Amino acid sequence: MRTTPSPLLALQQARRHLLEHGHCPTGLVDERLARSWGRSMAAGLAPAGRAAADLPSPGELREAMACNHSLLTHSRPIMEYLFDQVRHSHSVVVLADRAGMLMHTLGSPGFVDKAERVALTCGASWHESHRGTNAIGTALAEGTAVEVHGGEHFLERNSFLTCAASPILSATGELLGILDISGDHRNGHAHTLGLVSTAARMIENRLLVASCKRNIRLHLHREPEGIGSVAEGILAVSADGWIVGANRVALTQLGLHMGDVGATPLAQVLDVRLDDLLSHHHRRPQQPQALRLRGGALLYAQVQLDAAAWPAARVVRGTPGAPAANEPADDALARLDTGDARWRAAADKARRVVGKPIAVLIQGESGVGKEVFARALHASGPRRAGPFVAINCAAIPEHLIESELFGHVAGAFTGARKEGSLGRLREAHGGTLFLDEIGDMPLPLQTRLLRVLQDRSVTPVGAGHAVPVDFCLISATHCQLLQAAEQGRFRHDLYYRLNGLTVQLPALRERTDFAALTAQLLADLATEQGLPHPVQVAPDLLQRLAAHPWPGNLRQYASVLRTACAMLAEGEDTLGWEHLGDDIVQALQTAAPPLSARLPGLTTARPVPAAAVLSLQELSSAAIDQALQSARGNVSQAARQLGISRQTLYRKLAARVH
Repeated sequence: MRTTPSPLLALQQARRHLLEHGHCPTGLVDERLARSWGRSMAAGLAPAGRAAADLPSPGELREAMACNHSLLTHSRPIMEYLFDQVRHSHSVVVLADRAGMLMHTLGSPGFVDKAERVALTCGASWHESHRGTNAIGTALAEGTAVEVHGGEHFLERNSFLTCAASPILSATGELLGILDISGDHRNGHAHTLGLVSTAARMIENRLLVASCKRNIRLHLHREPEGIGSVAEGILAVSADGWIVGANRVALTQLGLHMGDVGATPLAQVLDVRLDDLLSHHHRRPQQPQALRLRGGALLYAQVQLDAAAWPAARVVRGTPGAPAANEPADDALARLDTGDARWRAAADKARRVVGKPIAVLIQGESGVGKEVFARALHASGPRRAGPFVAINCAAIPEHLIESELFGHVAGAFTGARKEGSLGRLREAHGGTLFLDEIGDMPLPLQTRLLRVLQDRSVTPVGAGHAVPVDFCLISATHCQLLQAAEQGRFRHDLYYRLNGLTVQLPALRERTDFAALTAQLLADLATEQGLPHPVQVAPDLLQRLAAHPWPGNLRQYASVLRTACAMLAEGEDTLGWEHLGDDIVQALQTAAPPLSARLPGLTTARPVPAAAVLSLQELSSAAIDQALQSARGNVSQAARQLGISRQTLYRKLAARVH
């Protein structure tokens, strides 16, 4: 009679087999653990070895924390509550970002020293490729809550730990970070994983409410008393009735998946009209409404609207934001319009062809917001319920771009997925395909793309027949495609296919709506970072910001404002020079005063000597030099500081050499 080994013995046998043969035998340990051990081996880690990653510099840690400001802001109160529950269990509560870097920790005094000896501290990376199997890294890799106990850790030096971790997701299903409880394995508790998972859901709910203030929110439960509890579902709905965000409970209640967010109208799942919901809310704002799912089940819902985003006068009319007959269009493009005449003209032209079989080509410098414009154009048209598939033609490795775009059948080439791949072009079926940096597409691929646009069908790599596709096409480039075609770097016939309508987006230095644009960016950042009050910029600083050439355009400017907002102390609501990084301060101090058209109503504090007024090329070159110096020659980091792609920075450097 065959006996089943004890869990400890099975673990030892599986680890021994892994080290001797390079894989785990089936049946001895959980499949997720076996996969994680395999990934740890593939990363080059050894069980008896040390972790492979060093701590970041203070500047890198500050940058990471600034990028995760909203996650930190909404997680800290929950972490403090969670730590109160486990305070006496010799453990530490940990928050990691989406890359596995630890952002914040709260630990029992008697356990903190032991935790720090294995780098369970802020700044350390607990990604599987750096620390092997562990709850944080494995939850990242598997995308689900996991528990790793004692010897299940790949690195032997971590075997004194027992860890439970749960992912934190955004309202649209994006992985934002990991919440973890790690403690001494001798004090492990069966309910720890449930506790940390519940806390992660509480953080998700806070983030959803903060990020969806401009949407209508429905708080759902089977019982009216359950609304407001951690067990409630939360649904974010756009003004025209589409589901644009949800927590996991709401998805379960409605029988949806994360992929349905952004592609499902509310009326498809609930037997109710949106204006009836809003009318009831206006009459009895605190009274939950009984709603029926399309399948017949009963749910109670309470509407919540952010007062700043939805003034009462707009709600009373029925659908929030619905324009009167004499009002301009109130679509996604209109919501981006802050008053610049050139930008508005581009939006007006694009709006006239949306929904028609006319390709749109968006031109403009890197960072001017071409993809944001394209997404708004998609959301303003009849295909908004379909997918928006964005492809950066400059970022896909040339040897992968064919299978990435056109897909492949099973076994089409070495390394192909066993189940094959649809390809990005077929993923866009029924929606919009956005080809960013189309000018950087290799010539052989241009030929295949042209055939797709002519035939409206795709032949996957290794397939013997074509598959029909139907999508709206939007392309974008920072270069002049016609000039590239004349120089032989781009196909003339493909250019004419892409150029149904060309719109040119102005560079940030050319826009006349700088103050209004800044206010909109700050309003979005205040929502993103969960700031309790509006943020403004000191007038003298705003003048200098307007004078700067911004070689990275909106992408660079938004990055500077995001970091500056993260530097605000509690109670502060005005950005000043002290909130900026040293590199941008130095760059701004060389800039000329702004044009009065960009900042109407403001006057220059003092004239700038003519010798201090540099040409645009000189200012751009100075900004690049400062970024490279600040990044100590690291081109990727310098490009991030400038808000441009690494390829664009290389091109600018090459142009200076020649």
